[in-house]
Amino acid sequence: MPEPDIDPVAEPLLGGAVVGMGAVPGASLPWDVTAALVGEYRWIETTLFALLGAWVSDMPVAGVQVHLDAQSMRHAWHAELFADRLPVRAGVDPDALTRPSPASAALFAALDGIEVPLEGPGSTWPPADRVRAPRPGALPRLAGLYRVVLPRLVTSYTRHLRVVAPVADAPLARALRLVLRDGVEDWMAGERLVQRLVNRPHDVAAVYEFQEHLESVAVGAGAHSGLVDLPSWVSTD
Repeated sequence: MPEPDIDPVAEPLLGGAVVGMGAVPGASLPWDVTAALVGEYRWIETTLFALLGAWVSDMPVAGVQVHLDAQSMRHAWHAELFADRLPVRAGVDPDALTRPSPASAALFAALDGIEVPLEGPGSTWPPADRVRAPRPGALPRLAGLYRVVLPRLVTSYTRHLRVVAPVADAPLARALRLVLRDGVEDWMAGERLVQRLVNRPHDVAAVYEFQEHLESVAVGAGAHSGLVDLPSWVSTD
């Protein structure tokens, strides 16, 4: 059965950006650039699948556990979509392309309460030389996920979608649209969940303190617009 067309989405993003489902006509990005981007997307979605699945057992509210379990499986599907879109080249192992940037590695480590020195593009998560601080509480972690990680990830997918070649990159564009649509929905659902759970002034303080920490980690590790950066010579205007 053919997939129904997805109407253009105009969801407000942090900082005033807009999710635009259209693509700018042009040539494909170079092979190595696309491989690095899609490989990192696959890594991020696989990590979200594992991380949210692990959180299910230590969330104190049954409804939150059900929510995270469903979210975890959705991210597993996203990882499969990106695995199918990794560029193919003889002699190149697709799994070797599935790796984080320093910003992604640092942000996901901090989200789970791990502080580590950055080790460059080959950094892994969980890191080998981890230093675990007291694990953030359930509510700060949820707020970090839905107020830092997801907004940055949506921004990254949006920027990439704006520069894909409409014909040559059609399969990748379709995967980005599907994942972006889910990402916006998940972000909104997660924000509603966090707002329902923030009931005390102490909750507000804990949430914003952890959000500030995550943003500082991401920016300090090199994140700019979004989480996964396009090369500086690629314009998304």
